[in-house]
Amino acid sequence: MNTDDIKKVIEEVMKGMRVADAPSIGKAPEPPAPPEEMRDLAALDIRQTLHVPDPVNRDAYLKYKSATVARVGIGRTGSRYLTDAYLRFRADHAVAQDAVFRDVSEEFVRQWGILEVQTLCEDKVQYLTRPDLGRMLNSENAEKIKQHCQQKPAVQIYIADGLSSTAVETNAKDTFLALVQGLEGHNVKVGTPFFLRFGRVPSMDAVSEILQPEVTVVLLGERPGLATGESLSCYMAYHATVGMPEARRTVISNIHKGGTPAVEAGAHIADVVKKMLEQKASGLDLKK
Repeated sequence: MNTDDIKKVIEEVMKGMRVADAPSIGKAPEPPAPPEEMRDLAALDIRQTLHVPDPVNRDAYLKYKSATVARVGIGRTGSRYLTDAYLRFRADHAVAQDAVFRDVSEEFVRQWGILEVQTLCEDKVQYLTRPDLGRMLNSENAEKIKQHCQQKPAVQIYIADGLSSTAVETNAKDTFLALVQGLEGHNVKVGTPFFLRFGRVPSMDAVSEILQPEVTVVLLGERPGLATGESLSCYMAYHATVGMPEARRTVISNIHKGGTPAVEAGAHIADVVKKMLEQKASGLDLKK
């Protein structure tokens, strides 16, 4: 008896047992259709989401929540959160974890068409456990930067993944383009951009010593919280050097759709860089 004969026998037996709508042998059953009300909880605007059933003053409640993305006005049942509030917490936590542990895709860098180099970190695990290695480049990557990028530009801009790949892929390019456009409007020349994988903020000091720009600018992903995983930061320094105090850095953070939009942030950063060049200073030494 061959395989086909065995299948026929089994199907006949199942029919005899009156199994309704039995699937054919060798075929997986169709998965159940998803519920019509399936929602992406992380995509809902928490400022417009009611987590207290039947509030006494709905308008006042929503006005209060509209002022912040913090978890205010969260209902409880006994000592526990309500199910929706708890699931939203878990969803936002998952978004934050994805932003940290997922790498910026090679396709994203390739489509941008910029050079990619790497710090001393070999992978994401080492990047998270050895912050010191994310501040340095080996001689091979330093040479790549030196060969590919313009030496001694007025402003050197580069992109690093930081602690949120989502922030980089969502906001870095628009911020960069607006920043470059703003600097061109100020008649400031910009060096050759590149992407630094597994880069920490102080990697800008090593980059500055390699290319010797007047101002070094790095756009990198912020450590995500439960409000968003898309927040980008910009760190800037005038004549940055390895081992310099943190007080010499200027930072603009919360660049995302719920904070400062990418294009607006890029234009603002350009104005700040112009002040740095005029005052030859950054950080606490920069006058407003």
